[in-house]
Amino acid sequence: MTIRDLYRALDEMYPRSLSCEWDNDGFMLCAAPDREVTRVMLALDASDEAISYAAENGCQVLLTHHPLLFRPLRSVTPDSLSGKRALTAVRSDVAIMSFHTRLDAGQGGVNDALVEALGFTSAGTFGDDGAPTLGRIVHLNEEMPLADFAAHVKARLGCPMIQYAGKRPVKTVAVVGGGGGDFIYPALAAGADTLITGDAGYNITLDAADDGINVIQAGHYYTEAPVLSRLADICRKLTGAECLFFDSNPIKVL
Repeated sequence: MTIRDLYRALDEMYPRSLSCEWDNDGFMLCAAPDREVTRVMLALDASDEAISYAAENGCQVLLTHHPLLFRPLRSVTPDSLSGKRALTAVRSDVAIMSFHTRLDAGQGGVNDALVEALGFTSAGTFGDDGAPTLGRIVHLNEEMPLADFAAHVKARLGCPMIQYAGKRPVKTVAVVGGGGGDFIYPALAAGADTLITGDAGYNITLDAADDGINVIQAGHYYTEAPVLSRLADICRKLTGAECLFFDSNPIKVL
C-alpha cells in the first residue's frame, strides 16, 4: 500500500466531516505519496524528536493525533518552529498524517480508546454544538467515592499525578481526552456527575464543583495516548507495515 492509499483509507474511517470547524488536520506533508509503506511511526505529536526518530528508523509515515500544521504557515524556514519541522520532514522523506478532532469523535478513536483503557464500556456519546458526538458516557455498576474513583483512573492510565475537584459520589461519567474544559457543562447537561479529561483549567473546575459536577484531570498526554495502539493495529491490517511508537510527552513531574 502506498502512502496516498493509507491516507485515503484512514480518511474514510475518520472523515473530515467529524472534525471541528476550527481544526486543521489530515494529510499534513508528503513529498512522495506513491512511496510504499513498510514502517509507520505512531506519536501523539509531530515534534522535532518524533520526526527525526521516524527518519532514523526508516519510517515512511509519521501518524499523529495533534496536527503538524495547526495554524497557517507564514514562512517555511528554520527560524519558525512549524517551518523547521516541515523542512526536517521533507528532507528526511517522512510523510506526516494527523487525525485530530475527527479521531476524538470517531468510533474506535481517542475517547473510545480512553474508555477501554479505564476498564469501562461506553453507553453513548455527548458533546456540544460544534462536536455533538465527541465525548463518551459511562455508567458505573456501583457508586464510588470520588477519591477512590480518581485513584482508579490514575492507576489505569499510569499517569504520574492526577487532579480532581468536586463533592459528589461517582456513578455517571463523561469522558473527553485531552483539553476537555469546554465539555464540562455539556457533560452536566448529559446527566454526568463526573468528567474525566486531560486538562480543564482552574477557574472552570472550581465553578464546576459548585455547580454539581466533579472534574478529574489526568493529563493531556495520558488521556490521548491510548489511541496510538489502536491506530497501529489499523495500520498493520491495512499495510502489513511494522509499527513503532514514540513518546512525545514533554511534561515532566517532580
